Amino acid sequence: MPKLKTKSGAKKRFKVTGTGKVVSGQAGKQHGMIKRTTKFIRNARGTTTLSAQDARTIKQFLPYK
Repeated sequence: MPKLKTKSGAKKRFKVTGTGKVVSGQAGKQHGMIKRTTKFIRNARGTTTLSAQDARTIKQFLPYK
């Protein structure tokens, strides 16, 4: 069976933890920060864990993780 290709966009944006969860950066922080509330900016720091439905899709893009 041939090797599966990894989606290059997914490998740059997502990481799989040791327990199998998928971690990504927080959305909505690229531009327009003046109109965002301070609470939103503070809560959107760092990374977040994807939901189970989204993680299932991303894991298909990363076959060897």
